[in-house]
Amino acid sequence: MGELTAKRIGSVPYLNSVPLTCGIEAKTEFLTPSRLAKRLRSGELGAGLVSITEVLFNDLYDVLDSVAVASDGPVKSVFVAHKKPIEQVDVIHCDTASLSSVNLLKVTLAKRGLSPRLESFGDYNHAADLDAVLLIGNPGIEFLRLPHEHQILDLGQAWREDTGLPFVFAVWAIRRDQHLPGLGQALLQAKRDGLAKLDEIIASYPEFDAELRATYLRETYPLRLGRSRKTGHRPFCRTSSDRHRPNCTRAKIYHRVLMGCKNRFSNSD
Repeated sequence: MGELTAKRIGSVPYLNSVPLTCGIEAKTEFLTPSRLAKRLRSGELGAGLVSITEVLFNDLYDVLDSVAVASDGPVKSVFVAHKKPIEQVDVIHCDTASLSSVNLLKVTLAKRGLSPRLESFGDYNHAADLDAVLLIGNPGIEFLRLPHEHQILDLGQAWREDTGLPFVFAVWAIRRDQHLPGLGQALLQAKRDGLAKLDEIIASYPEFDAELRATYLRETYPLRLGRSRKTGHRPFCRTSSDRHRPNCTRAKIYHRVLMGCKNRFSNSD
């Protein structure tokens, strides 16, 4: 990846992505999911560990096979914290950093026949004061560690209960017009190195306690994009398209793009 003289890779500043950028941190710009998607879409970045909805809604990318931020149940860092029963909530304040999570929230609410108003917020310090709030990433983990009066609707768990399927939150998306030599292999190698050094990452990461870091990285977020996670996303694409975004890339295209990456990049994992 010597051709990269500037930061052309983007990722998110959350614990679940740390193993996927092992060894390439100096070549990576770390941004919130919403900012990362905008930078990648504009062409300022060539590749990004981006929200799956960015790939579904914009036919600009190839997806690197074998790598994902995915869940097969509770995720502990994508949830709605609500003081009243969710059926009685009128407004949910949404983290402005989120992208896939907001769309997953819409699908989850629609499944339950609910339609509260969604409003943005950006001050994590006052999240505990809100009646209902969508939180993601490290701020979400921190929220659960502190005293609060909220019930928790974990969106990964809700998706599993509703569909019986896993959910893919993020993938490595590479712009088709900016394929850089060796980039795909470098991203795959970063994941391999991250998994090989997982004990070191757990020990050295500065936030949260070691037990939480270990549980979160080893059990909560699988990092492999296997067949079940590809096909598991079809209901989300279909529901998002029908209810919230008419031009959503259809699931059959999404599946074909993912499978097609086997021919473009190495898939030895």
